[in-house]
Amino acid sequence: MRRLRLEGPPDAPGHAVLRTFVAPFFVTHAEGLLNREADTLRLLATVDDVPAPALLGVDPVAAECEHPSLLMSLLPGAVRLDDADHEARIDPLARQLLAIHRVNVPPSARPRVYQAWTSPERVRVPEATTRPEVWRRAIEVIANEPPQYEGCFLHRDFHPGNVLFDGEGTRPRVTGVVDWVETSWGPPDLDVAHCATALALLHGSRAATRLTERYRALGGTLAPPATHRYWRLLDALAYAPDAERVATSWRALGRADLTPGRVARRLEGYVAGLLGVRGC
Repeated sequence: MRRLRLEGPPDAPGHAVLRTFVAPFFVTHAEGLLNREADTLRLLATVDDVPAPALLGVDPVAAECEHPSLLMSLLPGAVRLDDADHEARIDPLARQLLAIHRVNVPPSARPRVYQAWTSPERVRVPEATTRPEVWRRAIEVIANEPPQYEGCFLHRDFHPGNVLFDGEGTRPRVTGVVDWVETSWGPPDLDVAHCATALALLHGSRAATRLTERYRALGGTLAPPATHRYWRLLDALAYAPDAERVATSWRALGRADLTPGRVARRLEGYVAGLLGVRGC
């Protein structure tokens, strides 16, 4: 991701953001990922309450560029992952997620159906855990068939690292939502679950619970608690065994306190709490 300063006529944008795929895995899948993001940004250009970047250009197969790339507008605001005032950001997150889920998408323009990011056979129980029964019970839950759901438009990777904020203290305001390559069609529970897992790792399990409470209070529809738990565990177990891959990027953004041991304990405590296991 690069921020570009543009020179040109007075009415030209002063800055833009260039997304370039260079890692072999992403280059292999670039055509599908970048076309999906481009289609989504075109759709969201007509939606007032979802502040997404404007699409400026896309070259998903590197026909003109050195690498597969997408050029988009630069949005105001900044990512905020700090613990200070994090509770004040939960309501705007829930409100923005609800607006995304209410985007009206014609059947012919729907994105692909969601893909699960883990499965029972892929979950690895942490070697250092003292509560292996927690992980076994969680795996048993996601081994069931996915619950029936009424689908909606999903960001699919909605979490604080993909949301830009402006405003100080207790009055934060969402100014942008980025990273639309995983846009999907599926249950709103899955987007809520993904954001909840991130909040649990960043700030503790109470923040995750608060997000779900606010989403419902604002008018969002989620599955009954027992069914909703399936989606929460499906997302959380995708981070097993230790959530270190996401913590690495968060530490680079200033959260040096999120050591491997700390995020591992938070993940296990969050999973245990979803199962109602005491002592978490």
